[in-house]
Parts: sequence; C-alpha cells; structure tokens
Amino acid sequence: MSNLSTKVCFFILGMSVVICVTMSTIYLKSSTSEAPVTMATMQNTTKCRAFPDYCTPFLPPATEGKQWHQRDCLSEDYIAEGVLNCSLITKDFHFITEPLSQEEREFPLAFIMTIHKELETFMRLLRAIYAPQNIYCIHVDAKSQESYKASVRHLVSCFPNVFLSSVSEVVTYGGFSRLKADINCMKDLVSLRVPWRRVINLCGQDFPVKSNLELVRQLRSKAWRATNMTPGVRQPNYMRYRTEKQYQEVMGGHTVPKGEGFIKAPPPHDLNIYFGTAYYALTPAFVRFVLENSVAKDLLEWSRDTYSPDEHYWVTLNHLVGVPGSNLQGKWEGEIRAIKWIDQQGSVHDGCKGQYIRGICVYGLGDLQWIIDRNHMFANKFDSHLFPEAINCMELWHRHKVLQQAQVPVRPEWRIATEKHTISARR
Repeated sequence: MSNLSTKVCFFILGMSVVICVTMSTIYLKSSTSEAPVTMATMQNTTKCRAFPDYCTPFLPPATEGKQWHQRDCLSEDYIAEGVLNCSLITKDFHFITEPLSQEEREFPLAFIMTIHKELETFMRLLRAIYAPQNIYCIHVDAKSQESYKASVRHLVSCFPNVFLSSVSEVVTYGGFSRLKADINCMKDLVSLRVPWRRVINLCGQDFPVKSNLELVRQLRSKAWRATNMTPGVRQPNYMRYRTEKQYQEVMGGHTVPKGEGFIKAPPPHDLNIYFGTAYYALTPAFVRFVLENSVAKDLLEWSRDTYSPDEHYWVTLNHLVGVPGSNLQGKWEGEIRAIKWIDQQGSVHDGCKGQYIRGICVYGLGDLQWIIDRNHMFANKFDSHLFPEAINCMELWHRHKVLQQAQVPVRPEWRIATEKHTISARR
C-alpha cells in the first residue's frame, strides 16, 4: 500500500477535501525529443473530432445564427501516440476540475472501475464521472496487453484522486476473479481513509446517465440515505445451478462446471442465497462488514467455485439482519443500470438497435432515447469500436446536462460542445 499513500495526497479539514495536485509529465509513448502537445497543436491534427451532426437531436436547438461546434481531441490513437503533459491534460481533455455544487462537495463518492480494453472508452467514461472531491480505484485486468496497462498507468498518474488497484486479477467471465477485483479495490479504498459516502462499481463499457449531482441526490434521498443499493431477489429455481454445482475458471477465458459429482455444500451459516445484479452502491459501513465480518468472509470463500458469484454475493449479504445498511425487503429497486436483455425484448424494451452480445445489447444510436427516458444511474453496454456514434452522442448529451445543473461558474474548457456563429451569420 506504500505506493498508494505516496500517490494520493488528501488533507481533510471539516467536510472539505483538499487535493495536493502532482504536476508531473507523463509519456504514453516513450520519447524525450518531442515537445508537449497542447490543445492548439492537437486541433491541427486529424485526431480531433468535429461535432457529429447525428448528435444534434440530443442537444437543445442552437441559438439563432449559431451552430453546435466540437473539437474534442481525446482519441485512442492520440493517447497512444501523443505526448501528454499532466499540467495540461485536464484542460485539453475537458475534465471538470472543481465541485459543481456544495451538495457534491459534502458527499464524495468512490468508484471502482474494472477495465481491460478500449483505452479511449475508459478515458471518456472517467471524464464523464470525474469530480475532484471523488475518488477512483481502477482495476486493470492482469491479462491486458502491456501497452494498454502502461497507458492507463501513465494517465492515472496525472490525477491525485485516481489510482490503480494494488492487486490485479486475471479476470474471467463468470468467475470468482471478477468479484475479487472489487474486493481488492475496496481494501484500497478503506485503507486510504478518505471520507467517501458511497462506493459504486463500474465496468469499462458503462456510461453515466445521471449527473454526479443527481447521483448524490438519489443516494441522499429518504429511500437510500442509510441503505445499500443491491438490486435482486431470493434466488429463483432456474438460477440455482450457479450455486449447487462447482465451477472452475479457464484462466482468462470463461467459467465451466467441474463435472458430474462436483456438488456444492450448502452455504455457510445456513444463509439464504439471493440473485441480483453485479452492480451496487454501498455504504462505508457495509464495505467494512464485507472485509472484516466472519460471515461475509465465509460466504466469500464458499462462493469461490460458484458461477458468477458477484451476482449473489452483495445482494445476499444485504438481506441479512443486523448488517449495516441492509435492505431486508429489497427487490429490484434502485434503477442502477439500464440494460437491454435479449429475453426482455418486447416487454421491457422494443429491441436492440445495436447488436446483442452474450444476450446484452451493445447500444447503437437508436437506443439512446430509450436510455435517456429510463433515467437509470448508468447504462450498459457501449463499444466505441462497434458503435462509436452511440457513445459520442451519449457523452455530449450527458456533459450538457451536467453543466446545465452546475451551481458554480462554468469554465469554457469544461465544455465538449459549444455554440459558434455560422459563416453566414458572421458575414
């Protein structure tokens, strides 16, 4: 943990968090001869995106005589090839650098982000949820390419409140390693002693729908101010195969049954197993219970050879009497993720406009209005290579909403899209 204590410099005075910013220069591709790249030079390259006209329906009409304009230079090619100066990166990439309201300042959030690919998508997700009063633990899959891990490491070093998990897992789909990645970050977050009020977990293909202010207000509401958010129900019969048989991870690939005869023992402490989402918003007291309580530890160990244990672990513990912030009567409340499951087509949604992968919709442009109307905390899944237009417009819509809600003067560099006079109007 020594690397974390030297990386993060927080001084807590009352309810404020003062961040000691490290003004160091990072290099995503080793080079000592190139000069630092600024926004002025970046805008002369082809790597800067102009405003996509197909996003116009997701923004309010431009003022008469003006049109929406964008020169966003955040791209995977640029990150991999460019020379980034830490003192310029927040401005050049439009990061918001101060709390936008007193409410947010007084209710810092912690985020766990589990990623393994798509550097640009990670950066766009980070800047969408970034606020200087929050804290971010990034778990990079140990099997990711070395160049990817190096790029993330360098980028993270530019932010005093963003750090890499001290232990990295080889994450396997449906395996215990996915649950362990979150546990690793929780240990790091608790050890830092930063006064975060809730921890929210994300994967690299999530994107926010609500603003940070809306998240804070939801989590401070009467329904959730003292309660963990772990959507789920008592384990249905058709899901019991996940915890009645023993499974093993094919390292870095997938999770499979061990075979006939490998049957699970009953859960420890005669626990009733629940089934829900892998996503949550948890109180600090609940996290400490997870890390320290013998019941939680025993359930964790028992879950090691189950299938997709992150979909039963959190929700099961959250239905126990006496657990901090438990929700004994909780079901699917919380609206934590907007997801289009293939088996819900025709009932919950009208179909995927992008592409189904493993039964989940990777969103296309035609899915965005459904996401906006649902107004969940986050939406899943986006893929900047398959359907870049979807995340382009989602980001523009989200940033516009965030700045509309700001209770401090908005700095020009926080805007990703701005209004500019048309050529005819200037004449």
